[in-house]
Amino acid sequence: MMNTKYLWIFTLGLSMAVSSCSNDDDLGGETEPPTEEDSNLTGNLTEDRELDPLVEYKITGSFIVKDGATLTIPAGTRLVSETGTDKYIAVEQGGDIIIDGTASNPVVMTSANEQGGDWGGLVICGEATTTAGVDAEAEVGGLIYGGTDDNDDSGSINYLIINYAGAIIQAESQYNGLTLYAVGDETQISNVAVLNGEDDGIEFFGGTVNASNIYLENNQDDSVDWTEGWNGSITNTYVVLNRDDFSTAIEADGANGNPTITDFTAISETGGIALQFKKESGATITGLSLQGFDTSFDYVDEGAFSNVQVEGEDSNPALSYVAEATVDVADFSWVQSGLEAKPYVALSGDLTEDMTLDADTRYLLNDVLTVKSGSTLTIPEGTKITAVDGGASIYIAVEKGAMINVNGTEDNPVVMGSLNGNRGDWGGLVVCGEATTTAGVDAEAEVGGLIYGGTTDDDDSGDITNLVIIGAGAQIQTDSQFNGLTLYAVGSETLVENIAIINGDDDGVEFFGGTVSVNNIYLDNNQDDSVDWTEGWNGTVTNTYIVHTNEDFSTAFEADGVNNNPMFVNVTAVSTVGGTALQFKQQSGATITNLYLEGYDTNIDMVDGGALTNVLIDGAAAVVTGDYTTGTKVDISTWTWIDARL
Repeated sequence: MMNTKYLWIFTLGLSMAVSSCSNDDDLGGETEPPTEEDSNLTGNLTEDRELDPLVEYKITGSFIVKDGATLTIPAGTRLVSETGTDKYIAVEQGGDIIIDGTASNPVVMTSANEQGGDWGGLVICGEATTTAGVDAEAEVGGLIYGGTDDNDDSGSINYLIINYAGAIIQAESQYNGLTLYAVGDETQISNVAVLNGEDDGIEFFGGTVNASNIYLENNQDDSVDWTEGWNGSITNTYVVLNRDDFSTAIEADGANGNPTITDFTAISETGGIALQFKKESGATITGLSLQGFDTSFDYVDEGAFSNVQVEGEDSNPALSYVAEATVDVADFSWVQSGLEAKPYVALSGDLTEDMTLDADTRYLLNDVLTVKSGSTLTIPEGTKITAVDGGASIYIAVEKGAMINVNGTEDNPVVMGSLNGNRGDWGGLVVCGEATTTAGVDAEAEVGGLIYGGTTDDDDSGDITNLVIIGAGAQIQTDSQFNGLTLYAVGSETLVENIAIINGDDDGVEFFGGTVSVNNIYLDNNQDDSVDWTEGWNGTVTNTYIVHTNEDFSTAFEADGVNNNPMFVNVTAVSTVGGTALQFKQQSGATITNLYLEGYDTNIDMVDGGALTNVLIDGAAAVVTGDYTTGTKVDISTWTWIDARL
């Protein structure tokens, strides 16, 4: 873009040339540039004024558009504020502001110092209703707002960028980027970007005004804030946050005027709270996508969840509302902020050719991802895959003949899980192989009709190393559920090592036949069984550490079916809530070396009266009354990978 100064000089020269050709009596005349007084914005505007887009205006004090006056700002106009709490633009009740920016030439309001909190932004006062009453006094400059005209018109705003606002007014109050006091619904607001504010991006104090196409980036307090019964709407809003000290993407307070929020995408790189509702405030929300937040809904004053309707249902703080972006950031290419937002990339469908994920990409598992036979999915170290709260419809499956390579490292593991980590949020990872199983060849799994089982005990389904799985175990049907990691007839050439499975609603890991072995597995508060096997699995697990602090778990081990004598070397299971440690059904069994059990009410349970000799512990048959506290605990102090989270 041409420098404003040179553009003005060029235009001035052109104007002089035209003048000299058209007026012979004015040869040698000169057109004066605007005076400093003309380019300074301060004081009261009492009559209509249109700014000149060729002039860079300075906001040197409070600039008030008085009742009956209209301020018009053409496309491309740039307004630069000095630093100070008394530097802002305000439109009184009865005043109008017309901002006529375009996508290629927006109006820009910014500060010379380019720091958050430099100035006070744009304030508009209207005559619509507010719970503050008629002729309420704003916290800004004694401005008056509020009335009885919900169709009040304060003008129009189109393609406006506000930067570095949010100056402190007093100890408990600050300016916002755009502040709307009781603004009525005849006011047109669209294509507004508020960036780097020290307080809120946009705040509504009552009123009925609607806004569309709003971009909010790194506003320190709340990106969108409302109070005093605002009941307008916001459509197509994109929020980006990559600083640690922001408050929320949305904060609502006071009475519930039930505003409508349609297509709202908020992305945080630093966690935090997404939507906060105080007192009995609420809203109706459709098209919600929250990405990267620690908390989706926060009802700070314990307001009713039903005050906020999301996609036609009561809001649920237990859900993450993580979803593919409902707003396209390309809609805001005119903002040109320089910050690269990293929205989730959807991961689902049938993978029919080799694919390698990118550790720098945020993946959203929003449906079933199936690695088809003949294909390989490679997941590099540090990759994070976030599953939507979709229950049994969300999982990753690897077919017979397909491969998965999870290439995490101890310092940089791969993480798969739901954002909130609630039990049963999703279905986990399912791998099908061609090793032997008592279910036979080409058995059908309870998961998605997958086929497993064959005659190749040294079958290779890939490498799975340094992987953390969180919040899996969704229910498939009444009597079946997913596990964190499900291994159907997986063969011995498959490498499974350094696995953490946390907070599952069913088993941590379950083996359906096969010959696969596992090294170093950490199982934390999986509701049913931490390790489960059936259908004649006969691999080996070396170094198992199990933790139970939730009372509703089933067992540390559950074995069922025939005894193909799988082996366990170094097993530690610790419960703070009693329960059963090792349970063997039918004629199942195992050989266990170095067993340490702590805190269980029952250590050995032969539920179907199977022979205790089926279970060999440190070279002897299991003893129902044995306490099994003489083994050496598995040392997990170096298992740094178990602490990784999304």
